[in-house]
Amino acid sequence: MVKLKNKTLVVVTDSEKALFLVNRTDGDDPNLEVIRKDEEANPPDREQSANVPGTTQESAAPGVRSYQETDFHELQKERFAKDLSDKLYKMAHSGDFDSLVIVAPPSVLGTLRDEMHQEVSDKVIGEIDKTLTGHPVPDIEKIVVETLAEMDDHRVA
Repeated sequence: MVKLKNKTLVVVTDSEKALFLVNRTDGDDPNLEVIRKDEEANPPDREQSANVPGTTQESAAPGVRSYQETDFHELQKERFAKDLSDKLYKMAHSGDFDSLVIVAPPSVLGTLRDEMHQEVSDKVIGEIDKTLTGHPVPDIEKIVVETLAEMDDHRVA
């Protein structure tokens, strides 16, 4: 059965915020405590990019083509996931946690998986594909415990 052992790190993140919580009790009655909060401003793409896409003259044929504009909002999301995976690696390497649960939307989970160092991924005991960054800690605690129990039930079935 997957339980939040003492000192299990639970990271609740989206593409702009990360909440680091650690279980201070045992798996039967977990008590998550916030140990760190990271937040990065990531305004919508329209506020980060130029008003008009770049253009170029075609040399082989008459006409003008426009360049597809870079989505800076999406780039920042990817950078945030990369930075988070680097932080988790440093924490794992320092022995700050033995087991890890990641709570994030599916797209963020995918990016984190791609960026995550083996030393961190070996410590992952659960991934929960939900956006919980706006929830209070007691709600996060309840949802994490219930979801891990459901995941365990599915493995048995």
